[in-house]
Amino acid sequence: MSDRYRNQQYRFRSPGAGSFGPGLTPMVKRLLIANAAVFLVQMLFPALGNQMIYWFALTPALMVEVGMVWQPFTYMWLHGSPMHLLFNMFALWMFGGVLESVWGSRRFLRFYLLCGTGAGMIIFLWNLMTAYAMPTLGASGAIYGLLLAFSLTWPDRTIMLLFPPIPIKAIWFIPFLFVMNLVFTGGGNISHVGHLGGVIVAAWIMRDEVRRYIGFSGLRMKYHRWRMRKRLRSVRRDEWERRHDNDDDRRYH
Repeated sequence: MSDRYRNQQYRFRSPGAGSFGPGLTPMVKRLLIANAAVFLVQMLFPALGNQMIYWFALTPALMVEVGMVWQPFTYMWLHGSPMHLLFNMFALWMFGGVLESVWGSRRFLRFYLLCGTGAGMIIFLWNLMTAYAMPTLGASGAIYGLLLAFSLTWPDRTIMLLFPPIPIKAIWFIPFLFVMNLVFTGGGNISHVGHLGGVIVAAWIMRDEVRRYIGFSGLRMKYHRWRMRKRLRSVRRDEWERRHDNDDDRRYH
């Protein structure tokens, strides 16, 4: 990320004292409304909802045999259950608003759509071999892209998890989510490829940040910082021991 974006002032008003979570930024608000409206149609009109899944969920068989090539874009606007929608929209609100505040609405929307569509293409390629006729739906690919962007932009920011209620550094958040998904859902109906696809696309878009954080120069800088912290702790320990010895000398003389 360039310094221009990194140091840019927040464009939107922050939440006031006593408020919960980030402010509701304009593009995040539109995305929340769009996803909620589509899901409401799915739930209120089941027959129409089934048709929407047929036409707009990502099904490799339909893309190849019928030519529904728009599905890697449209699948991300559908959701399979209220909890599916709730978790994705909660993550969009919690992490997307901060990114939009720094990036601006246009760049944020472009990133969100690229992550979702790119994840859709990866799902398509994988499901050609493993789930040819199975539909995939949900915004998880785009959401995982936002999570990676947040983790790379503020890697040392602490996130307080809801379950389990423990703090975790942002840079470790995505590996933690993958482990939790695998442990508690196994295979199930969860598209782990979609999650990973969103991360891969986001990492490609933010490849400069990825290289800076995990490349050789970044690792070397972390090693030097670790050595400096180690020396500082050693100096503080020596200073504490010296003061402790002086106190003992004064006590016994």
